[in-house]
Order: sequence, then C-alpha cells, then structure tokens
Amino acid sequence: MLLLLVEVCQAQQATPPLQQDSTLTDTTKQKFDDRVMENLRQMSERKTIMGKLLKAVLVFDRGGEEVYGLDAELIEKEYEKHTYKIVRRIDFMGMKPFGYSVHDTTKAPKNFFEKAGNSLHMRTGRGLIRNKLLFEKDAPLEPLALVESERLLRQTRYILDARIIVNEETTTEDSVDVFVITRDIFSLGGSGSLDPSSGRGRITLRELNFLGQGHQVEGSYRFGITTRPRPWEAAGYYTIENIGRTYITADMAYVDKNFYKEKSVLLRREFFSTNTRYAGALGVNWIEQRIMLAPTSEDTIARYANLGYNQQDVWLGRSFRFKSYNLGYEPRSRLILGLRFTRTDYSIKPSDSFQDNTLVMGSLGYSIRKYYKDRYLFGFGRTEDIPTGTLLSLTTGYEEGDLRDRKYFGASVSMAKYQTDFGYLYGKASYGSFVRDSQWEQGVLQLETLYFTKLSEWGNWKLRQFFWGRGTWGINRNPEELLSINDESGLRGFRSTLLRGSRRVALNYEANLYTPFSLFGFKLATVVFADFAWLSSQSESSPFKGAPYRGYGVGLRFRNEYLSFSTIQFSLSYYPQLPINEEIKAFRIFNTSRPYYDFQDFQFTRPGVADFY
Repeated sequence: MLLLLVEVCQAQQATPPLQQDSTLTDTTKQKFDDRVMENLRQMSERKTIMGKLLKAVLVFDRGGEEVYGLDAELIEKEYEKHTYKIVRRIDFMGMKPFGYSVHDTTKAPKNFFEKAGNSLHMRTGRGLIRNKLLFEKDAPLEPLALVESERLLRQTRYILDARIIVNEETTTEDSVDVFVITRDIFSLGGSGSLDPSSGRGRITLRELNFLGQGHQVEGSYRFGITTRPRPWEAAGYYTIENIGRTYITADMAYVDKNFYKEKSVLLRREFFSTNTRYAGALGVNWIEQRIMLAPTSEDTIARYANLGYNQQDVWLGRSFRFKSYNLGYEPRSRLILGLRFTRTDYSIKPSDSFQDNTLVMGSLGYSIRKYYKDRYLFGFGRTEDIPTGTLLSLTTGYEEGDLRDRKYFGASVSMAKYQTDFGYLYGKASYGSFVRDSQWEQGVLQLETLYFTKLSEWGNWKLRQFFWGRGTWGINRNPEELLSINDESGLRGFRSTLLRGSRRVALNYEANLYTPFSLFGFKLATVVFADFAWLSSQSESSPFKGAPYRGYGVGLRFRNEYLSFSTIQFSLSYYPQLPINEEIKAFRIFNTSRPYYDFQDFQFTRPGVADFY
C-alpha cells in the first residue's frame, strides 16, 4: 500500500504543467475519481513490477457500456410486431464470463486474469440454452415468447446476461431470423474461513453449471466447533434444472448439523412464464431440529426442545388465460386454480401443539405479470428484470389430525408499479388462520411495502435508496411459535437468543452509492442503513407499547457479476438499545453475501398456510 501511494504521488508530479500544452485536459476541473484513475493508468504503463501488477488487476475502461432496451417501456413492446411469424433460423452466441459483453460483441478479454479465468470455464452447452427458449425453429412465434425467453435466461443462476435479437435486415412479412446471445457466470466458486487460535473454520464449494450442463452442486463443511455436541457439520445440495425441456426441476438436499438435520427430494414445475398452463410439485422430506421454547422475563439462557417429522407433499396448478380477439395482443391476466395435499407424521413432539395430520388445500388466484428492465438494483450494472402487476388469491383447506380437526381460510393481495421518474412501489396484505369450534387459532396478519427511488447519477457515480416496511401480527399462536428481529427479520447484523415475541413491525432504510472503482473485477459501493423494529412479548399486546430497537450502520459492498459468489459486504453497525438479560455488544462488525431486499414476483405459487417467521 505504501508503494502504491508513492507511485501515485510520482505520477501526479510527472504530469506536465497545464499551460505548457493547451491540448491537455484541465485536471483541476476533473473529478476526483477521474484524476486517481488517470494516475493509476499512467502507473500501469510503466515497465515496473507495480506497473505490471496494476495493469493485470485494474480495469481502466470505466465508461459505462451502452445498454439497449432500458427505457422502461414494457418489454413485450420490443418485438410485438413479429408475433406469429415463422421462426426461420435461430443462431446462438455463447460468451465466457470475463471481458465480453452481450451489448457489444466486439469486446474481448484484455488482461491476464480475464483470459486465465475464461480458460478454466466450460461454456454453457448450446442445447441447454435452446431448452430454455419458448420458441422453436419452423414454428410460429407466440406472443411474448422472445421477451419471456430472454428473461428466463437471465434468471438462470449460471447465466449473467442475455439478449435475443431479431435480425431486422432479413425479416420478411411472414418469417424472422433470431439471434440468441448469452454470457456465462464463472460457475465454479466457494468460500471459507479459519480461526488459527481455536482451529475453527468453514469451507464451501459450489459448481453452478457442472460440465456446462446446468447441474448445480454445492457442499459445505464446518470443523473445530467447540460449543456444540459434535465438532463438525456438513451439508450438500444438488439441483437439475429443466429436465428434458419440461421445465421440471429436481432438488436434493442432505444436511447434517448439530441442531438441524434434513434429507429431502423435490420435483417441481413453476408458472415460470405468463403462458405456462400447468405447474406442480412432488416432494418428501425428513427433518429433525431443535426449536426454542417461549422465554420468560426471568430467563437468562434459552430453553429448547427437539422436533422431528416426515412430510409428503404434492400439488397441481392450472392456469387459464382470458380470450382475446386481437391477434397481435396477448392479455397478461390469468385465472389460476390450485390443489395441494400434505401428510405430516411427527416422530418427536415437543408438546401437544403438534399432531400427525393430513391437510388438503385449494386456492383460486388472479394474476397479472409484467416486467421492466433496469440496472443498479441488486446488481452493479447487469440487466435486471423488475416484476410488476397484481396477484389476488383465496385459499381454503381442511386439516384432519389424530387429536383434532379444523378448517383453514386465507386471503392475499399484492400489487406493484414502476416508473422511471418515480421508482418502484410494492405493497402486500395477507391473512390466514385455522378455525376450530368457531375459534380462530394460529392466525397471522402480514403487511409489507417496498419502495426504491429512481437511479440518481452524477457522472460515473450512482445512488439508489430503499425503504422497506413490514408488519407481522400473530393471532392465538402456539407457545413455540415465536418471532425475532435478528438480521433479515428486523435489524441487520443483530443477534439475540432470548428476544422473541408474537407481533413485530420493522422499518428499514438503505442508501447505496455505486462508485466507478473496480479491483479484480469487483466493483465497489458504499452502504448506509438505519433499521427500526418493534416486538411484543405477549400474544395480545401491541408491539408499539415500547420503544423500538434500532440499528445504524455503514458498509462496503464488493460485487463481481461474473462469479457465483458475486457479493461481499462488510458492515459496522451500532445498536443503542439492547436486551437487559443478555450480554450483546453495542457495536458489531459483520459480513454478508446476500442482498437484504428482494423482489416478489407475481407468479402464482402452491396453496399453503400463511408463513409465520
């Protein structure tokens, strides 16, 4: 670092005076980041060890590449004029992760690390890309098929970005040629940590595109654990997507931790596209876990109990589209029916609240799904699809148990709008409860809203702000069913064992400032956040009776869009109010690799009991 500072100073001194050459850029008027990057560029051209190192690891071409189709027009407007034309030809261009661009196919890797990374990567198979497309050669082009296929490719874990282009030069009145461009993610990744003083550590390895065939494998191992009954824990996951072009996905999981064990197999097919007619799933799992019992005000340590069960689950959904008499227009609205059957057998019961049961549920839904394109939401410049629309659902069911029988009723409504000059606004309200002997039990009311502002830009600097509000009210819940305000549930980075309740309200604010700096392909953003959470300790009390728990913090977020472990964030947080019966530090440094916010799509999912967590 000292050598780097010396080189920067020398580069600044080596710059000739401005008045000696009127053609030089007036560096006194340049932005700070432009001056720094120009100095580093000059250093990289030197034939020194530091110059060669900087040229290898830094990316100096910081100008934002031109991106098409981000004008916030509905995506289907791009290609609606080609509806029902015959697809005459489909050409594919698959790019490796580093140094390429789906928006500028002339770009190529420049430095050593980009070329070396590409040499270790196996490009996604063309057949795998073809299986994701909703259109075929020598067949009519259905409405929305082009834009929905492009979106599905981008949502794939092993694809970074995708563009589907119609060759306008060869297009005729009745046929089209289509060009599919994709750019892979570097699918091999992992992470790890080691504490030399205690010998405790963790290692995780993942491959998101095994042999270029889309199979996803992940394994993790923890060792040297001294605070648990056993010093090691292990977990493994395996996923196969789009089996035989049916869009059926197989998920397998094996988890062997001290206080959580799982073996599960699931076959699932979702309403992946607006035009999908059938969805469903078939799965079985075996789970053993330790759950926390309801704490009292005098408790200084948590009390736990064991829970074990086996569950078989199957559901089927059918979508119906409304008739349209306009040949060139595809209505987005759908009516969906769903039916689900679940059987749960408990091997370990911590209390009489748990009973072996068979649950049959049916639901009726109405969905409108639309998508916009934007950037700098959860990524650092890649194209992102923003879901908007409306989803209404009504659910009813009947549970037959070995101790008692009861009915279930639930309803949910969610909506979202997006405009370039306003931003994105999402809202949801849902309620669900069992009914037994005219008494409502295990009920939950949930309210949620998410707003993010439009992207503000000052040259290569960009700013976006997020506001997130959530409320969860438990109604006659079982004593073992408790809410926390830890991490994603309320205050990010906060960890409390005993702080639990049945009603919770959380408000979160975050500002992301995206900088133009890049190192080893990792772009940098600064994060400022403020969190507030209210929690009631009694099932009938209001969470607003007490002062909120608060968390304030700053952080640095590094993201490499081309790697499977794309995001790394380090944060410093401060919590001015802490539980009185626990020893928790007011300041905490923590890291995370998951985004705190996420979009809720408007696709219909399986009928189910409202979540309480």
